[in-house]
Amino acid sequence: MRYVVYSLFILLITSLNVNGQNRTPLPHGMVFGNKPSTVSLMPASELESFMSKRTRTSAAIIGKVVKVTHEKGGWFTLDAGNGRTISARFRNYKVVLPSAIKGREVIISGIATKQFIADDQQQLAGDTVVGKKQHNVKTDPKRRLLFEVYGLMVNK
Repeated sequence: MRYVVYSLFILLITSLNVNGQNRTPLPHGMVFGNKPSTVSLMPASELESFMSKRTRTSAAIIGKVVKVTHEKGGWFTLDAGNGRTISARFRNYKVVLPSAIKGREVIISGIATKQFIADDQQQLAGDTVVGKKQHNVKTDPKRRLLFEVYGLMVNK
């Protein structure tokens, strides 16, 4: 009798341990940081054309998370279509973004910024040079957009 009770007890503990390892998927509407505004959403693929010549703009976009690079601080990349990506991070470093969000559609709001480089790779050179050798700051089409996220909400 004692062996039967012990074996049932061991079986119960192992079954609870196996069930404890199953992770529930992130629910629709889960918010990280501040709740993003859903008033004027645009797809992530249209963000660069929306910015046109502006270097910074605040926006609310919807897109699919390609990968979570750092969970602490909420660093991730968002698919921007045509093989381009948007590198995003949370403004608040205390936000912990789970890696299970990879492949999910999210709504994010924050500030989008274009990355700039100087034509001769001297980003920190002063503007003391005049004439032909003056630095022309331009955007590099191969560079990604940067997005400082205030809030993220899981959409699908």
